[in-house]
Amino acid sequence: MRDLGAGFRYLMKGQRWVARHGKQYGFGLVPGLITLVLYAAALVALAAWGEDAVTWATPFADDWSSPWLGLFRGFLTAVLFALALLLAVVTFTAVTLLVGQPFYENLSEKVDRDVSPDGHAPESGLPLWRELWISARDSLRIVVRAALWGVLLFACGFIPVVGQTAVPVLGFFVTGFFLTEELTAVALQRRGVDLRTRLTLLRSRKTLVWGFGTPLAVAFLVPLVAVFLMPGAVAGATLMARELLGEEIREGGEDGEGAVIAVPRPPSGSPSPGR
Repeated sequence: MRDLGAGFRYLMKGQRWVARHGKQYGFGLVPGLITLVLYAAALVALAAWGEDAVTWATPFADDWSSPWLGLFRGFLTAVLFALALLLAVVTFTAVTLLVGQPFYENLSEKVDRDVSPDGHAPESGLPLWRELWISARDSLRIVVRAALWGVLLFACGFIPVVGQTAVPVLGFFVTGFFLTEELTAVALQRRGVDLRTRLTLLRSRKTLVWGFGTPLAVAFLVPLVAVFLMPGAVAGATLMARELLGEEIREGGEDGEGAVIAVPRPPSGSPSPGR
């Protein structure tokens, strides 16, 4: 339970950090706004032509009598739009991070310098195109994993009682885990921690991850909210990444000398950074 509260505190600390650094917050909003416009345009297009797409995909139902034809295609159109909304929620963070890679890398580095006892921020040393490639590749792998979980949870949703109570709650925890992976990847990838190692690291502190990611998953159901919370989420994930790797955190940041918080090192056997 302590880790659950600690994860939520990192989420709040990230929001407070960007609130104190208005310029970084402003830059951090740009990728989310770009992604929001793209997603909104895609959903509007789907709403306008989704029924036509369903009609094109179901020629076998052309001869059905009324009202079955309308009910069938109306149901499929609603399912198509619902799946598009689910996909938008699942992929919004990954796409925003990909669009905003230079913005969020810069923000994460500044957080690292601000809280590091020696003012140092780890650097990947890789060219931008290489970082973008790694980020896109890893994001695709995470989206595939999340989609598989989504299909499983969707199927479980038809189980009486459990499907309407436990499954939605479990869905938020699953989404929160993958959201946290995407957000901590900004700081961990810069340290040379590959995807497999990141997942192992996060699984070793599941309650910490859930405390950070689950409230964020609930808030991210509204894309406009996600836009405004994203910069603080990246900042908070950077702070949490430092704890996961056992790095010291100087509380108070650049607003004062602050105190150095010695974060316990990961237990022996925990993954170490590596490409």
